Amino acid sequence: MQSFLTKIKGDKLIWAVVFILTLVSFLAVYSSTGTLAYKYHGGNTEYYMLKHAIILFLGLVLMYLAHLVKYTYYSRIFQIILYLAVPLLALTLLIGETVNEATRVLYIPGLNLTFQSSDLAKVTLIIYLARVLSKKQDKIKDFKSAFVPLLIPVLLVCGLILPANFSTAAILFTISIVLMFIGRVKMSYIFGMVGIGIVALAIGIAILYMLPAENSARLGTWKNRISAFTKSDGSDNYQVEQSKIAIATGGLLGKMPGNSTQRNFLPHPYSDFIFAIIVEEYGLLGGVFIILLYLFLFYRIVLIVVKSSGTFGSFLVAGVGFALVFQAMINMGVAVNLLPVTGQPLPLVSMGGTSIWFTSLSVGIILSVSKELNREEKDDEEQQTEMTYA
Repeated sequence: MQSFLTKIKGDKLIWAVVFILTLVSFLAVYSSTGTLAYKYHGGNTEYYMLKHAIILFLGLVLMYLAHLVKYTYYSRIFQIILYLAVPLLALTLLIGETVNEATRVLYIPGLNLTFQSSDLAKVTLIIYLARVLSKKQDKIKDFKSAFVPLLIPVLLVCGLILPANFSTAAILFTISIVLMFIGRVKMSYIFGMVGIGIVALAIGIAILYMLPAENSARLGTWKNRISAFTKSDGSDNYQVEQSKIAIATGGLLGKMPGNSTQRNFLPHPYSDFIFAIIVEEYGLLGGVFIILLYLFLFYRIVLIVVKSSGTFGSFLVAGVGFALVFQAMINMGVAVNLLPVTGQPLPLVSMGGTSIWFTSLSVGIILSVSKELNREEKDDEEQQTEMTYA
C-alpha cells in the first residue's frame, strides 16, 4: 500500500475523494441496476456489476496515466483534438443513435459501448479556452485578436450540441462564460456573448417549431420538463415524484445498502437519479456526505488555481474543475426538484462508459497541474535549504 501511494502524485486528498466516490459508485450502481438486469439479462445483476467495475477500473487507470503527463502538453494536444471533436458532433447529429428521443451518441463496434461526442467536445473546448486565455492575456481586452478566437469555438460547439442535448449545451456555455470572466475578458463582450446565445437559442427553437412533429420531439421534451418543473408539487413529473419518495423514505440513516425500493419505479436510477437512490439507502447523512465530498473537491481545486504559477494551469484547473463540480450540483439539484430534469449524470458516481472515462481524464488533468505545483514547491524548499546552509 505504501509503495502504491508513493507512485501517485498530485493532491493526495483529491485522490482520496476520487476513491471514495468510486466505492460509492460501485455500491450504488450495483444496487440500482436490478430492474435493468431483469429486463435485458434475465436477472443477472452480476453482469452490470462486473461491467461497471471494469469501466471504473479503466477510468482510474486513465486518470493515473493522465496525471503523469505534464499539463502543458494538453494545451497543444487538445487544440488538435478540437478539429476532430467538431466533425464528430456533426456526425452524431447525422448518423448517431437515438437515446431518449435525441440523437446524441455514436456506437463503438465491438466494445458494446456508446460514445457521446459531446463529452469529448466539452473537455476539449474548456482546455482550448484555457489555452487561448493564457496566450492572450497581454491583449485580452481586444475584441478581434482575443475575444473572437474565444467566441467562435464556443458558439460552434454549443450550437452543434444544442439540438440533441440542450442541458449539456447550456452547461458548457455557462462554463465558458465563467472561464472568460476569470480570464479577465471585458464584461461588455461577455454580456454580448450571452445575448448571442439567447438569440441563437430562440432561432433554434423557432426552427424546431417549423419542423414536422416527428422531427421536433426534443422541443416537446424541453417544454414538458419546464412545464412539469413549474408545478410546485411535482405531481406531473413521474421521475421527480419517485425521486422525492426515495429521498423521503430514506430518513436520516437510510434503508441500508441494497434495500432500495424506488429503484424498481424510478427511471434511470443508476444514472440521472442515482443521488436519490443514495439518499434512500444511506439516508440524509449519506446524501450530505456526498455533497460535502464534492464541495471539498471544489475547495482543493480552488487551492490549486490560487497556487498555480502559470496562467494556463490556473485556467485549465478552473475550467475543468468547475465543470465537474457544477455538473454534480445540477444532478443533485434535479434529484431534489430544485432544477428541471436535465439528464446529466453524477460525475464519478453514475453508471456510464465513456462519460466516466472523460470525467477521469478531467480529474487526471487537475492532478497533473497539482503534481507540477508540488514539484515546484519542493524545488523552492530545497533551494531555500541550500541557501540557508551556504
